[in-house]
Amino acid sequence: MLGMVEESNRHACIRILNDNRKLFQTVQGSTNNHQNWPGGYFDHVQEIMNIAIVLYERLDSIRPLPFSISDLLLVVYFHDIEKPWKYELREDGQLHHKAAMQNKEEHQRFRMAKLAEYGVVFTTEQENGMRYAEGELGDYTNRHRVMGPLACVAHMCDVASARLWFDHPLETADPWTGAGRFRT
Repeated sequence: MLGMVEESNRHACIRILNDNRKLFQTVQGSTNNHQNWPGGYFDHVQEIMNIAIVLYERLDSIRPLPFSISDLLLVVYFHDIEKPWKYELREDGQLHHKAAMQNKEEHQRFRMAKLAEYGVVFTTEQENGMRYAEGELGDYTNRHRVMGPLACVAHMCDVASARLWFDHPLETADPWTGAGRFRT
């Protein structure tokens, strides 16, 4: 799916995966709420990208979307990029948030710094997508639209993976052809 991302950012996408593959395939998708098994982060990213392709194709066939599949895949690929670095395993055997990553603003700062480190360059719409892929949260206002169209569809994909199919892909016999959990 990374091959569907425009070349301007494709190399950085592949490089961040290659540099951090073991970490991505080790950490959970979340502490409790979705894909919360070892390797769940990797599974969540693949799942959300697959959902993005399905939703993009269907929605774009109804009314043309004002962004490309490349834009959507870029945003959903990186929407949770802080997760592999935001937890620490403590003596009690549980994952805990690191002190420097307690809220969404800290997550966003980390995301953007990590991606800048790899040379990822966002358009204004892609940056809005990164900021609001998990919803508008405290930024909502009835005075103007905060979440752009790209962020809206990215949010739909994330909600589907994290709240509808939070326990997918299944370990075996997942009904989505070709879907399965990463195994170390």
